[in-house]
Amino acid sequence: MIPLNLKKISKTIGLFQDRRVLVLGDLMLDRYIWGRVSRISPEAPVPVVEVSGSTSALGGAGNVAHNVLSLGAFPLLVGVVGDDEEGRWIRESMAENQGILIDRKRPTTVKTRIVAHHQQVVRVDQEKRRAFAPEIEAAIVDFIKSERFEGIIISDYHKGLITRPLMEKVLPFAQRRRIPVFVDPKVENIRLYAPVTLIAPNHLEAERIIHLPCQTDSEVEAAGRRILELLGCRYLIIKRGEQGMSVLEKSRPAIHLPTIAREVFDVTGAGDTVMAAAGLALLSGASIREAAILANVAAGIVVGKIGTATVTPAELRQALQRHSNPKRAK
Repeated sequence: MIPLNLKKISKTIGLFQDRRVLVLGDLMLDRYIWGRVSRISPEAPVPVVEVSGSTSALGGAGNVAHNVLSLGAFPLLVGVVGDDEEGRWIRESMAENQGILIDRKRPTTVKTRIVAHHQQVVRVDQEKRRAFAPEIEAAIVDFIKSERFEGIIISDYHKGLITRPLMEKVLPFAQRRRIPVFVDPKVENIRLYAPVTLIAPNHLEAERIIHLPCQTDSEVEAAGRRILELLGCRYLIIKRGEQGMSVLEKSRPAIHLPTIAREVFDVTGAGDTVMAAAGLALLSGASIREAAILANVAAGIVVGKIGTATVTPAELRQALQRHSNPKRAK
């Protein structure tokens, strides 16, 4: 158990409500079809799911923005959807949607998950990965330059929005304005994210970035140092699933945080929650250690929920109280 200053961290959570954050990235709709399996199909050795209902949720960068909103802050979501029913659903789900542009030449990305008895049976993706037209990129840059915000979260799902030309405009702009940038990366675009404040790959992505194993604490530290050197970012969080997360910054010892998840039902979107919580914490004056603790706790909460989920300030405070005083929580 890591010692916590609960009073200070609780104050940090309270400051989330004053934050205005731009979330830039790939937008998608997460669709869930819920049901139960009672037999195997006579046509093929696959389960037959009897559907009981369906739900939809914001996915990708939309889930990051939804987490920012759930944590009490104001998200300014910037991305692209198609001229279709799914795109309209995404736009209508955000009170502030002027940053959501429409591309009539490609569909909205949709991930459909069929879930039976709390287990995902299959996922079906509908998407086009090609880069967007230059005029859409120009409109995004113009919008970003015209708005007011304190930080940028880049949510890259490698669906075509995050490109070298876009980053060569957005990152220098943020640097000139001294706006912190926090990135949830894709390995394919790793060299595009510089300079940024925080980058948060998972351990498998870290392995692919430096082509070395990244499982033990010592391996994670070695990988982290190389990534910090490669990108010149200020902070690095490596998400390690059931092993928690590791936090690195230049010239300081690494910090390894064990997971606090009590039960894991669904890891969908947990990385989005990490980015929202860590970014808001840093913008609210927290140290990277405090920001990582908050992000770790937030991730532990959402993986205990089914489907694309978010976390609230009240849930964060309750979980932190349990974490700091496990005997009282029993």
